Amino acid sequence: MNTEQALMQRSDSKCELCSSAEHLAVFPVAPYGDDDAERCVMSCQACREQLADGSELDVNRWHSLNDTAWSPIPPVQVLSYRLLARLSEHAWAQDLREMVYLDDEVKEWAVATELTASDDREPCRDSNGVQLAAGDSVVLIKDLDVKGTSFVGKRGTSVRNISLTNNPEHIEGRINGTRIVIISAFVKKTN
Repeated sequence: MNTEQALMQRSDSKCELCSSAEHLAVFPVAPYGDDDAERCVMSCQACREQLADGSELDVNRWHSLNDTAWSPIPPVQVLSYRLLARLSEHAWAQDLREMVYLDDEVKEWAVATELTASDDREPCRDSNGVQLAAGDSVVLIKDLDVKGTSFVGKRGTSVRNISLTNNPEHIEGRINGTRIVIISAFVKKTN
């Protein structure tokens, strides 16, 4: 059985990202370019166009990630995680990305291109100089007043599944259910 046949069988002849049954083709998930079914998804033409680097995402199309992100298939999990990262300006995508659990190996695969795509930027570092990546967990090293809210982020508070920003001195994370920008010098990376 070739890759396309294996993916058609696995996907029930539908796009594994949006469930469309039109214009299906094999889509290798970066950084892999091979035709191994374990590293590819079956996707429709519209999804392939949206997955292209630098393409603008149609937010309404990707509400399907509410279902797709929970797929047990690793390449589908990877693409869902990456798409949610690209959509992180929308609260629903941020919330979903924070809820999704990925095995360590799958998470490494998912963030592999995020890291290489940002190589031209200055890396974001914690208070100890350790490089931070999207999806890392950190702990606050001092109490922080959170502007626009009535609470203080207490020292020792854990912030999981952080997002990087365009500013290497800032990260985004959720404290007390509120998504905030945190100065990276006030956090320490955890395992």
